[in-house]
Amino acid sequence: MAGIGTRLLTLEVEGDAYTDEVSVAKVTSGESDADFITFADAAAGGARQYNLEITMVQDAVAGSLWDLMFTAPGTEIDYTIAPYGNAAPSPTQPHFTGTAVVSEPDGDLLGGEADASTTARMTASVVWPCTGKPVRVTA
Repeated sequence: MAGIGTRLLTLEVEGDAYTDEVSVAKVTSGESDADFITFADAAAGGARQYNLEITMVQDAVAGSLWDLMFTAPGTEIDYTIAPYGNAAPSPTQPHFTGTAVVSEPDGDLLGGEADASTTARMTASVVWPCTGKPVRVTA
């Protein structure tokens, strides 16, 4: 098995690729703090909460991922993560799709620390709650 590398992952939001703007893109899973747990949830070990976590470049230009976060909090978006970087999913290199709710970060929204590097960029890290577990797409 080749495993998933650290350089090929691509992130699409609403069909637009944001690979050049993102340094972290992952789906996390944790125990849900829901007040209402169904019997099916309980039988499966408890309800789960999935989140799309992204670290993105702060870029205020229209059409950037940061602009989407800034102008459309509360909006549901469709996302695709292609961990192998392939254009089309396959059984050996699947994609993962889902829906998440755009929200602003709990930390840095705009600005940051100075850096002498000419290539360094200010970033924002967000956690967008997903509406469910991502779906593995193989074809």
